[in-house]
Amino acid sequence: MSTSFVPPSRGVLNDCVRLATTAPSLHNSQPWKFRVAPPAIEVYADPDRRLPVVDPDGREHLISVGAAVYTLRIALRKAGYQVGCDLLPDPDDPTLAARVTVGRVAPVDQATEQLAAAIPHRHTNRSPFANVALPADAVEQLRAAARREGATLTVVGPAGRDAILGLARTADHWLRDRPHYAEEIGRWTGLGVRHDGVPAWAAGPWDALEIMPVRDFAAGVPGPRTREPFEPHPTIMVLATEGDSRVEWLLAGMALQRVLLTATWLGLATTPISQPVEVPAVRAALTPRAAQMVLRVGYGRKSGRTPRRPLTEVLLRAGSPAR
Repeated sequence: MSTSFVPPSRGVLNDCVRLATTAPSLHNSQPWKFRVAPPAIEVYADPDRRLPVVDPDGREHLISVGAAVYTLRIALRKAGYQVGCDLLPDPDDPTLAARVTVGRVAPVDQATEQLAAAIPHRHTNRSPFANVALPADAVEQLRAAARREGATLTVVGPAGRDAILGLARTADHWLRDRPHYAEEIGRWTGLGVRHDGVPAWAAGPWDALEIMPVRDFAAGVPGPRTREPFEPHPTIMVLATEGDSRVEWLLAGMALQRVLLTATWLGLATTPISQPVEVPAVRAALTPRAAQMVLRVGYGRKSGRTPRRPLTEVLLRAGSPAR
């Protein structure tokens, strides 16, 4: 005897959207909107939250949205439902990044339990890490996480690590010299009370050893910035995809978030280093594939989570335009 399908309540779907908003994004710009239309949730890329100076093609914009899509998928699976996901489902609406559809009730597997448990605790850590190597098993789990979402995660050896960090520092200087760069980063940082951006307390210290390229999120904060020695031999990983289309940018975001949640579950700290992939010549030198993000991974002291916008700012009403 068959039973009829009863979709989850709007309250359950809203709770899953709330978890999706905890995903990482460039400068904590949170460039997403959601429309709850049971049994589906539509995820939109908010064009008003693109960063045209560092991300003129919108690549990191869609990577950020892809991370939110993946978090939504995990939240819905943890709620006990099968989940389908169509990327860029409407060719007439380029802002519609994904349609995530809820299916029938389904048991929750252990991997989903672990990833979902990590969602509230994942955050970017911009402080120094311990100068210890990662266990081989942890590294393989991170690589497997990327593979399951169609990407590769390469752990860079000592020579490659030093080269990539050098390229990252070069990219950072190049970006700082770009017209309007300071204005753009200033819009997403500072001391004011807000629900997005990178607050001053989350900017992290300068690297006293001048090895780690640190984004200057505290430029507008009065007084000297704290300096601390970072780990001299950081673990650096490069996330890449086979191609470089808009779909693959979304896939890269989903792979990135799965890697970050896996790292969080394993007790690891992470820092996305995006400067090298924001300069075309530097990005092309990172890997033969399409490099999407550089990650620093290690063991770090606890740091806080950056703020998130309330649901009232990201939920679209039925029939309302995405913009």
